[in-house]
Amino acid sequence: MMELLQVLVTMLIFPAGLFLLANAMIYQWIDRKLVARLQDRVGPPWYQPLADTVKLLANEEVLPHGVNKWLFIGLPIIGLAGALTTALYLPIAGLPPAYGFPGDLIVTVYMLSMLTLCLGLAGANTRDRFSMVGATRTLTQLFSYEAPFLLALLGPALAAGSWQLSDIMAYASGNWLLFTQPIGFVVVLIGLMGKLEITPFDAPEAETEIVAGALTQYSGRGLALFRLGQWVELVIGLTMIAAFYLGGIHNPLDYVIKTLFPLLIIAALQTLMTRLRIDQTVGMWWRYGALLALVQWLLIFLMGGGQ
Repeated sequence: MMELLQVLVTMLIFPAGLFLLANAMIYQWIDRKLVARLQDRVGPPWYQPLADTVKLLANEEVLPHGVNKWLFIGLPIIGLAGALTTALYLPIAGLPPAYGFPGDLIVTVYMLSMLTLCLGLAGANTRDRFSMVGATRTLTQLFSYEAPFLLALLGPALAAGSWQLSDIMAYASGNWLLFTQPIGFVVVLIGLMGKLEITPFDAPEAETEIVAGALTQYSGRGLALFRLGQWVELVIGLTMIAAFYLGGIHNPLDYVIKTLFPLLIIAALQTLMTRLRIDQTVGMWWRYGALLALVQWLLIFLMGGGQ
């Protein structure tokens, strides 16, 4: 009975439940506030992400004509569930991971990709032209950043000689791989921006071109769950960057400081850069991002870090 209760608390409250959703909303607000201040604007109040979520959950969910009902309803749930599940293997809030197994790094990376795949399927499931274009861009961009993102995350894994997150984080604890693997840090940071489809990689949901991209036909609960999934991925990505490249995460204060540092960089890049065309994203980042990650691998081996 106690084991069942512990599992329920782990899944529903901490780390993969309500705590992570609240954390995601707070970090989403911080990101929006930082971008606003860098653009000389006031920005939203602290409760804005919560208000947006509650409003969407209370709105009616309209089912477009001609869609597969079960896919339309189920894809947002699956995408959010995949993002939440990754928190089980990471030191959320500076506490030890809830679970772990050999090779969980690969599982975590591909669980993070589940939301993007669900976004692409959601757009392809409708007959709306904007949704179809957004779905095409989403899946096209997925292929451009996924390989460099994975290759860069494997850099710390090679140095640690393990594909298990707990072993990698133990190796990185106290070792600032930001200084020994700076190329990998840059590639992971840019890859995370591509995953989140934020400026300059927001072509899949460019408001001035294709309304809301793959989510044009979504409203109410479905749109809220997709947005929550993207916010959760922001927290997960920042946690992985801090745990791998910034000397590890040892306590809650460490968690806050080391996750806000890359978030500040992301906010600055959003402010400084304008949207890339989808062909620029694919042509440039697939070619140079993967090449940079492989160069980092070579440097790891030359320094004797690969095991």
